[in-house]
Amino acid sequence: MTRKAHIQFDCNSGCSVELALSVIGQKYKGTILYQLLNNPVMRFNEIKRLFPEVSQRTLTHQLRALEDDQIIIRTVYPEVPPRVEYQMSDYGRTLATIIDELKSWGDKHKVMINNE
Repeated sequence: MTRKAHIQFDCNSGCSVELALSVIGQKYKGTILYQLLNNPVMRFNEIKRLFPEVSQRTLTHQLRALEDDQIIIRTVYPEVPPRVEYQMSDYGRTLATIIDELKSWGDKHKVMINNE
């Protein structure tokens, strides 16, 4: 079953920024994307270890949303127990520069707020 990731946006040109942020801006998604850009393939439990405080349900929801938006690829192997791996899609890799810039800006912002 294919889920529709987002509704159609019909608004001014700035709305595209909101659309982009709705895809990558929810809690955990930025870190997930950053990690997948730096680790070509990650299993679910590897990603889960990055967020010990998050429930499995919430993490699964975030990963499925990224999959629905075609940012990541989820591969399930028919093994017992099942093995699930995640990787960036070609389309998702187009976010690499943006994610790197967000990290750079976040590093600078962290220094700024710590110096106040």
